[in-house]
Amino acid sequence: MNILIVAATTFEIAPLIQYLEEHAERESFFDFKINGHKIYPLVTGVGSLNTAFAVARYKELEKTDVAINAGVAGAYSTDYRLGDVVEVTSDRFADLGVEEADGSFTDVYDLGLVEANNYPFKNGWIQNLKIKFETGLPKVTGLSVNRVHGETSSIARIKSKYHADVESMEGAGFLYACRMADVDCNQIRSISNYVEPRNKDNWAIRKAIDNLNSELVRIVVGLTKS
Repeated sequence: MNILIVAATTFEIAPLIQYLEEHAERESFFDFKINGHKIYPLVTGVGSLNTAFAVARYKELEKTDVAINAGVAGAYSTDYRLGDVVEVTSDRFADLGVEEADGSFTDVYDLGLVEANNYPFKNGWIQNLKIKFETGLPKVTGLSVNRVHGETSSIARIKSKYHADVESMEGAGFLYACRMADVDCNQIRSISNYVEPRNKDNWAIRKAIDNLNSELVRIVVGLTKS
C-alpha cells in the first residue's frame, strides 16, 4: 500500500515523522516503509491553493492507495472539545464570492457564476465519496477559508449561512485534488480552537497536535500491519 500523508506545515505532523524515523525503514529523504508499505509525508504550505497544487503534482499520485490530510481546525460549536480529533467528510470553499454592502456574503453559486453541482461538487460541497478505510472518528462538515474568521459579526454570518462544524484553510483544496484525480482519501483534523473573536490565549495547539498525531500513528499502524 502507498500512503500519502498531506499536511500544510511540518509542525502539524512532526510527531508522526518522529515515529516514522524511529520505527520505519527510510528509503529516501521523503519515503518511509513499514512491512512493505510506503508512507510519504507531503508538506504543502498553507492554504487550499498550495495544497491542491502539491497533491496534484505529487509524482506518484496515480500509485497512491490512500491520501490522508492531517491538520488542526477551529470548531464552530463548543459541542467539540479542544483536542478532539474528527474526520471531515464534506467540505467547501467558503469565501469565494463577494461581500455585499451590508456585510453579508454571497458565494459564486448564489451569484450564478458557477454551477453548484459541477463535478466534484454537490450543492457547492465536495463530499468524500472514496473513503478507503473507516477511522472510527466523528464525521463532520468543514469550511475552507483564506481568511480565518475572528470577528463576531462575520462569524455569525458564516455559521448561519453554511451550518458547518469546523473551519480550516486547506481541507476543500485537498478533497478537490483527490476527487479530481480519483484518489481514495480521508481528512483528519484536531480541534485547536473555537471560531470566536480571535484570542490565541484560548487555543490548545499543543494538545491538538499531540492528539492528532496519536490518531495518525494509530491509523498508519493499522494500515501497515501486514
